[in-house]
Amino acid sequence: MEKIQLAEDAWNSQDPERISKAYTIDSEWRNRDQFVNGREEIVRFLTKKWQKEQNYKLKKEYWAHTENRIAVRFEYEYQDLNGNWFRAYGNENWEFDANGLMQKRFASINDLAINEEDRKLK
Repeated sequence: MEKIQLAEDAWNSQDPERISKAYTIDSEWRNRDQFVNGREEIVRFLTKKWQKEQNYKLKKEYWAHTENRIAVRFEYEYQDLNGNWFRAYGNENWEFDANGLMQKRFASINDLAINEEDRKLK
């Protein structure tokens, strides 16, 4: 539960450098249709992400775990550069190394256009 809350807090900071420190140097991600490898690519990926996704707010929830793996459900809301609001939601599977750093992150994400008054995360 602590790892999930720390991840949520880090992502809500929108600080790519801070976030990248939770991952192994050679971490592997699948994020939608993109594959990201290593901390440097994580920083570049997240920097681009938040240039396009404004007013970002994320909530993560525990789903399951075993040994060195955790599954979470998440949703986040953001505004695109045209002012349109979206809610993204999905699942992430995390795998950790012996030092507690995340070595694999596989995210399945869907986006749904929403009206500003339908936002849940503020």
